[in-house]
Amino acid sequence: MNAPVGPPMHIMLIEDDENDVRITRRAIQKGGLDAEMSVTRDGQEALDFLYRRPPFEDARRPDLVLLDINLPKLNGMEVLREIKGDPALRSIPVLMLTTSARHEDVAAAYAHGANAFICKPIRFAKFVEVVRDLSHYWSQVARVPRT
Repeated sequence: MNAPVGPPMHIMLIEDDENDVRITRRAIQKGGLDAEMSVTRDGQEALDFLYRRPPFEDARRPDLVLLDINLPKLNGMEVLREIKGDPALRSIPVLMLTTSARHEDVAAAYAHGANAFICKPIRFAKFVEVVRDLSHYWSQVARVPRT
């Protein structure tokens, strides 16, 4: 693996379930990723973070967004539509990371511009592998515009 260049990857997790937040943090640690993670707990808070509205005026733009579908206030599909509809945000890779495997959810996510749709693995070891591989791909393999 290539040595990281620049600051650690900034992953934004948009997730309301505390257990899933904890598991994702552990997966990033166990995967040995050079990454920091910001967490927002609902769709409105996520948009406030991305648009740097109070209390997130100093928020760092994420390099990667992991977005759950089932969120309070605004659901994940609404957040996805907002991100991909905004020229200032649309280049941020958004990966739907959810327990849903419904065909309708997969189709809607891609129709609204998701970069990937991943069903959360049940086994923690597999989840670590998925998070590590996704982070490696988006930080070391794929090239995305930096602003």
